[in-house]
Amino acid sequence: LVIGLIYHHKGESVVRGNNLVFDTIHNPREVIPLKMLPLVLGGTLITHLFGGSAGREGTALQMAASAADQLHKPFKLTREERSILLIAGLSAGFASVFGTPLAGAIFGIEVLLIRKFPVKAILPSLITAYLGAYVTELWGVGHTIYHIAEVPSLSLKGMGLGVLAGVIFGLAAVLFVKSTHYLSQLSKHIKYAPLRPFIGGVLLVIAFMLVNNTKYFGLGIPEIVKSFEQPSLPQDFLLKILLTAITLGFGFKGGEVTPLFFIGATLGSALSLVLPLPVGLLSGMGFVAVFSAAAKTPIACCFMAVELFGISCGIYVAIACVVAYLVSGRPGIYSFPENKTPRHFVFGSFALFS
Repeated sequence: LVIGLIYHHKGESVVRGNNLVFDTIHNPREVIPLKMLPLVLGGTLITHLFGGSAGREGTALQMAASAADQLHKPFKLTREERSILLIAGLSAGFASVFGTPLAGAIFGIEVLLIRKFPVKAILPSLITAYLGAYVTELWGVGHTIYHIAEVPSLSLKGMGLGVLAGVIFGLAAVLFVKSTHYLSQLSKHIKYAPLRPFIGGVLLVIAFMLVNNTKYFGLGIPEIVKSFEQPSLPQDFLLKILLTAITLGFGFKGGEVTPLFFIGATLGSALSLVLPLPVGLLSGMGFVAVFSAAAKTPIACCFMAVELFGISCGIYVAIACVVAYLVSGRPGIYSFPENKTPRHFVFGSFALFS
């Protein structure tokens, strides 16, 4: 209720969050209000404090972009320079949260799904991503370490299993996106906007009473780490999809990415019960592939896997990420302006699902 009241009275102009940032990059108009920074930070802290199933990277992206956009008027930046500045802000925010500067630099560009690769944004994105990750380290903020114990030699059978797993990961991403969108639309039937997070909170309390387990709430990092070591329960990823869809669909603040990591890692871990690949490898593949499909960032996710897990899993991860992306089609966690058609600069426009 507090989140709903704050955004209703003070945050109407920034309630769209990441989608407002992406719209501004595509069609630069008004400055992103600086109040986005404290509002999304406060909303995310409240969400996590009371057990909402949400991440933190969406918050970092919005904070970085809103802070960066304040510079465009004092420095009299052109539209192109302003867009590059915002892209660099996205890269820094992503890299600082996950400690993956190379993936962060690529993410800031790839997530925009634009036809022409923005060459001028490469160097600024790399610089801000590495600086963001470095400053985070200076503050003593650690990042979770994930370990894939075994990676089998590459074979046709292994690649085929990677394709199959990628299909499943892509479908899981579609389920997540569709569920979150459906509950978001459903919550709009509650005419008084501040009540939406309140009703969502009630639903989360009921869900907690039914599942009687805290592992599906909050970030879920311990469960992600565990999924690399032993098979997860088949229902783990489904329950996380449901609880995250309720959390975000009813107006709580936070990110989608860490929940997507949970969903992908536990799904991959559970698949090790039926697919003859090591549990850690499948968990790592799912970790990045579901996010790849939901955010439409297969290249960034491949680099992220290398930064987090090491290069030995690279081919398996690349297969899973690209297949999941292609299978997932058009639905994604981020929206785009009506006058812009999403089109990946490498893979083009592909829509198995509309």
